Amino acid sequence: MRRLLPLLLVCLLATGATVAASARSAWWWLAAGPLLASACLGGWDLLQRRRPVLRNHPLVGRLRYPAVQVRVPPGSGDAREPFGGDRDGHEYLVPSLRPVEPAEEPPVVRVGGPDCSQPYDMALLNVSAMSFGALSSRAVLALNRGAALGRFAQDTGEGGLSEHHLRGGGDLVWEIGTGYFGCRGADGGFDAREFADKAALPEVKCVSLKLSQGAAPGSGGVLPGVKVSAEIARERKVPAGETVVSPPLHREFSTPRELVLFLARLRELAGGKPTGFKLCVGSRREFLALCGAMVAEGLTPDFVVVDGSEGGTGAGPAGFAGHLGMPLTEGLITVHNALVGVGLRDRVRIGASGRVTTGPDIVTRLAQGADYTNAARAMMRAVGCVGALRCHTGTCPAGVATQDPLRAHALNVADTARRVRRYQRETVRDAVRIMAAMGIREPAGLTPGHLVRRTQPGTVRSYAELYEWLAPGELLAGPPESWATDWKAADPDSFG
Repeated sequence: MRRLLPLLLVCLLATGATVAASARSAWWWLAAGPLLASACLGGWDLLQRRRPVLRNHPLVGRLRYPAVQVRVPPGSGDAREPFGGDRDGHEYLVPSLRPVEPAEEPPVVRVGGPDCSQPYDMALLNVSAMSFGALSSRAVLALNRGAALGRFAQDTGEGGLSEHHLRGGGDLVWEIGTGYFGCRGADGGFDAREFADKAALPEVKCVSLKLSQGAAPGSGGVLPGVKVSAEIARERKVPAGETVVSPPLHREFSTPRELVLFLARLRELAGGKPTGFKLCVGSRREFLALCGAMVAEGLTPDFVVVDGSEGGTGAGPAGFAGHLGMPLTEGLITVHNALVGVGLRDRVRIGASGRVTTGPDIVTRLAQGADYTNAARAMMRAVGCVGALRCHTGTCPAGVATQDPLRAHALNVADTARRVRRYQRETVRDAVRIMAAMGIREPAGLTPGHLVRRTQPGTVRSYAELYEWLAPGELLAGPPESWATDWKAADPDSFG
């Protein structure tokens, strides 16, 4: 009803002006005409289904569209830049004088190590972790249907495996956080039986254990009480209307070795589906301790998703983002090098998550050590986010980050799902074209030498020169001096 009030006011004014115009003189039509036109336009805004902002905010929502019209949408493979790009050449990818034809079908990455019996072919770009609770049910469903249309994966986020994730037919990476939502026992701990039952669902292709996220490493996520609807409360097994604060750490393990064993247990409970973890890298020594535990136990995760500290969230403290943890570039290179150094890189796939928006972003992250990428912010844009920065208030004007049924209802799922699919398809197509211009057909052909940075005027160096790259098994055979101290101190039985 509240979104109808401005329109009703305009209609009343228009009616009064029309009556006055017909009763007095033709001059009254100068006022009545615009008011009648506004009333008709506002009515159309309420009835149309393509723009949720206009459905939630008739008339006034139109004020934002003139600025949007001049923006080139991200990931548009057919977009052209007649006046050139706006980058200053600080960092660039290296084209080849012998380019190749782009691959007709977008490449995929096989995820699943030797202990995985149900490997999964991951797309180069997927939907990053965003929970039902943070997003509305219709936004979750639109993302899932878009994933189904485009044959890529949607990470559920740590808020549980809801019916909205399952209705669209898309492939899912089920994320388990410190609150164990979706497989949470009465005591707030991990419920193995509930986990096994849900992990067996055909829509669940992978399981991801969230250790930390880029925007809030070392801090549990927060879902404000205004967004904890009765449905969210049932899904998470928490009180409705009360703020939900996830614990900062997991209860099921406390050492690197215990984490590796817990991941193996999750994979077994999931029937052999790919199982891995997500983190924002902080200490190189701690990640090396994890690698040492993998070597000691002879067990590896099937994938590691590296989140950069530059990521965003409405669920973490404001001072965390960009200040705690490694940026994505450093995090990726650290994880890649560590796995190579202990001779396990061929068993573990690496996903990159953090401000991946365009085709060049994908290619850059692959050159830095990733096998595939995930996007959250860009996918939110594709689903209709207008960047109002009100995600934590429940008053999202686009119906994306809200649990208000009226606001969420304005989001057209069918239309939005097609936009999500189109964004992902064109962005990956752009990445494939760029690789072809570099003389590369498959992502595995990308190396740090394909990415160059200008370090000072007149000096450019490739990433192969800027960073140290370990040889397979080098940490086990005899670590270089720059890694020796951290490797010696890395304890499989302690994160400290």
